[in-house]
Amino acid sequence: MVEAETKQRRRNVLLMCFGVRACRKQKLQLVPRDMEERGTSNSSKASTAVDEKPLKKIAEAFKELSNAVTSEGSEVDVAAFSRACAFVSPLFGCVGFHFKFIEMDYVSKVKDITEASKSFRTLESMVDRDVQTNSVRTQGSHSRNLLMIKRGLDFLRVLFEQILLTKGNSIRDAISKAYTQIFNSYHGWALRKAVAARIHYIPSKQQIIRKLCEDESSAGDLMQTYILASPALLQYIEKIFLERELGIDW
Repeated sequence: MVEAETKQRRRNVLLMCFGVRACRKQKLQLVPRDMEERGTSNSSKASTAVDEKPLKKIAEAFKELSNAVTSEGSEVDVAAFSRACAFVSPLFGCVGFHFKFIEMDYVSKVKDITEASKSFRTLESMVDRDVQTNSVRTQGSHSRNLLMIKRGLDFLRVLFEQILLTKGNSIRDAISKAYTQIFNSYHGWALRKAVAARIHYIPSKQQIIRKLCEDESSAGDLMQTYILASPALLQYIEKIFLERELGIDW
């Protein structure tokens, strides 16, 4: 019995070793092909980064959503909403590693709404389904994630307002004011403390603008576009919750 177990352990070790070697070999074979498909020149990578223009995408997408909301009898398409929200994700990456947890939380919620777009056409129908199943406030529900995303978009609006009012190159006060106004009452002491500690690591205004592939003038114009466009959408989402007596302060 002992001898049989010993032999089995040896087989497992050998299989594991061969498995690791096979995986390594497969990776080595794939890398050159992958590099060939994507291209290896630094100039092409730089060009791709510049062409992304996340701030421009945000401004244009939310302006379109605002126009849709203000059109009489219109409803917000879930797919269009999730696509616009996805453009915001790179902004969280621009503020540095210390705020990675915020980016991950936001991205996970946007992914959930993107998945929901496969089953629901409008935000209203998505929330109505949660109402029917009594799961609006359930952790991870589409409705709860929608409300959390709405706060994130509201935070972005206030942040842009504060950045445009900032004279110097530091945006620490701008982020602190925006966080306090939008999130402070919803976050516990520990999270508020963590955010306060990480604000000291925020890049400068110029550093963030460069990361967004803009200059100060173009960035200011695009931020202003979002500031003017977002309130109609944010109020529209609030209306969805308030008309159904679901509340928004939870």
